[in-house]
Amino acid sequence: MTAHLDYRWHLRELMAQAGMHSTSAMGPLLADRGIRLSSSQVYRLVTEKPERLNLKVLMALLDVLNCSIEDLIEPIANSNAATHSQRKAASGDSPEVGVGAFRPKRARISPPRP
Repeated sequence: MTAHLDYRWHLRELMAQAGMHSTSAMGPLLADRGIRLSSSQVYRLVTEKPERLNLKVLMALLDVLNCSIEDLIEPIANSNAATHSQRKAASGDSPEVGVGAFRPKRARISPPRP
């Protein structure tokens, strides 16, 4: 089973803790660090969870907010993957470790039919 990973974006909360209560306060602070974003881009960055993020923008946000990446982005695992691994551990089956799960199964060769 493939793990489905997700994350929580805490930019708005970190801005509030720093005393910034409007998205327009972030634009000039990013511009001071060489990041030029339109007001609508800053608004989307603050109010929505970004799907893609430039690393320079990420580093500027961490600098502006004086925080670590763990404060800004909280990784979370899908509950379906977690419950599956809990069920497997409870049943006593040990998960396959290493390359064992990726090895092909041997073919069975049957004698030809008459």
